[in-house]
Amino acid sequence: MLQISKNSSPVISVIIPTFNRALLLKRAIESVIKQTFKGWELIVVDDGSTDETFSIVNNYISAWDNIRYLRHSNRGLPLSRNAGIEASSGKYVTFLDSDDEYLPGHLELRLEFMSQHFEVDLIHGGIVIIGNPFVRDKNDLSKLIHLSECSIGGTFLGKRSLFQSLHGFKDIEYSEDSELLERAENKRFSVTKVNFPTYIYHRETQESICNKKLLNLNVD
Repeated sequence: MLQISKNSSPVISVIIPTFNRALLLKRAIESVIKQTFKGWELIVVDDGSTDETFSIVNNYISAWDNIRYLRHSNRGLPLSRNAGIEASSGKYVTFLDSDDEYLPGHLELRLEFMSQHFEVDLIHGGIVIIGNPFVRDKNDLSKLIHLSECSIGGTFLGKRSLFQSLHGFKDIEYSEDSELLERAENKRFSVTKVNFPTYIYHRETQESICNKKLLNLNVD
């Protein structure tokens, strides 16, 4: 695994897994840089891209001490997130899909909530949907449900100790986000859904991570 890192003491570790998203990645990174809360580190996990991903990230790591880069062979989204968790050093860990973006107050609002609710281990929710708001129901792939009813991993922000205790995401075909959430609840972690609409979920193109997953699912 190639890793480029710099020393930092962040409060929040933001993990962006990416695979051949060079044209979209800059938007995601810029949305982290524009956060009103500045105590973050950004870990870009390159899942074996063959495009210009490294060139784009390299421009940022040359200028920002708190932006880091990891690269490994193609392993998929769950294991790429886990690589970021393993490399993280923040008290809290959160995620951003490389085809999505944050509004500027995203991290500040979530950290403020966690600071006021010490008993909470993990929060999720709070999205602005651009494009089709419906996905297949994990319990019945022949049915559609609204994204507001789903667990969306990009909106997760939790104590790093929680993700370490759970050994991260499981490498399953679909709905690894809800699987982790259910596992956290079963392990008696405190999980809360919030309603700060600051995560911009892009589903308007076929290159969306969620759209590509759906295309690969077999439905009888």
